Amino acid sequence: MERIAKAHVVVGGTAEGPLVKSTCPISFWGGVDPQSGSIIDRRHDRCGDTIAGCVFAFPEEKGSSTASAVLVELIRNGQAPAAIITREMPAILALGSIIGDELYCTSVPILVIDPASYDSLADGSRLRISERGEIRLVGNGG
Repeated sequence: MERIAKAHVVVGGTAEGPLVKSTCPISFWGGVDPQSGSIIDRRHDRCGDTIAGCVFAFPEEKGSSTASAVLVELIRNGQAPAAIITREMPAILALGSIIGDELYCTSVPILVIDPASYDSLADGSRLRISERGEIRLVGNGG
């Protein structure tokens, strides 16, 4: 397995899944359907794609503090991303992941990586996230 990056761990955990990479910031509140895990913001570059079970990478979060509630609902409904990778500290989503762990014993690992490492991520590749924040390529996803 090729190591792609070492990330700062915001919420720990392990995960594996195909990468859904965005070039746009996103607000989970109004941007992600908590029932299906689909991106529903019509202005977003990944509108119509699902993040359920995927490693979802986006440059930064935007918008509402209620995005944490959307992540908790995604966890409750079994539609959460396997992990989140971003370039900036996603405090609101970290809160949602922590609450999801408290309520449903399931959290979403959240990692912050530098811009150059973010740019090197290839959409569709299969990634494995370690507890220590190592991001490894395990396949090309198809």
